[in-house]
Amino acid sequence: MIELKSPAEIERMHEAGRFVAQVLSALSARAEVGVNLLDLEQHARTMIRERGAESCYWDYAPSFGRGAFRNVVCLSVNDAVLHGLPHDYVLRDGDVLTMDLALGIDGWVADSAVTVIVGTPAEDDVRLVRASEEALEAAIAAAQPDAKLGDVSAAIGAVAARHGYPVNLEFGGHGLGRTMHEDPHVPNDGRPGRGLRLRPGLTLALEPWFARTTGKIVYDPDGWTIRSADGSRTTHSEHTIAITGDGPRVLTRREEPVAS
Repeated sequence: MIELKSPAEIERMHEAGRFVAQVLSALSARAEVGVNLLDLEQHARTMIRERGAESCYWDYAPSFGRGAFRNVVCLSVNDAVLHGLPHDYVLRDGDVLTMDLALGIDGWVADSAVTVIVGTPAEDDVRLVRASEEALEAAIAAAQPDAKLGDVSAAIGAVAARHGYPVNLEFGGHGLGRTMHEDPHVPNDGRPGRGLRLRPGLTLALEPWFARTTGKIVYDPDGWTIRSADGSRTTHSEHTIAITGDGPRVLTRREEPVAS
């Protein structure tokens, strides 16, 4: 069931979204060569605890996972793209790191992801990351009141096609609000003019993600971490938005990374 949110409820989601953005900015600033993924996880835990927020990932146990997720942020490196399980890994020069975070404050949720390049960036990786960011902005621009969900999906797919990146349709964006995952599902490719009509009060997490040379995925033995099937590098960008009568409103927009 799709629940449209009131302006007051969207404001409460924006409060959660601002904090999600703050945490991701702080983690981005700390993601340097020599930093352990577990240190990033611990820093996120500290910020969440001090704010009195709740992690949407802690104890999350969908059908595809192996046991409950017992961390507060997904950290995915290089060919890993989704649901990366934080583990004892020290970041190396040139690593591509995706950080995905969903938090609740006072019963309302926001979700966002960012991909950063650690140390010296390779040009192919820069192009890949920029493509997911471009696709996210195109999806946001397409999320106008009275547009169709297919317009949003098609905007993502068009950017992927222009850059020559395959698209996987198994995982994509989603509704959210009181919980991390609500209807509708938002595929990362589609046909314009098709699907659900976008109405004011609809809140969505839009999340284009690409692997450089494949649309196929594989799972790690941990049951969580999803990787490109051919080992090619990956990228993932995500924002929570609200459809309003004046157009899409981004609830998780980040400022420049700052230490925290």
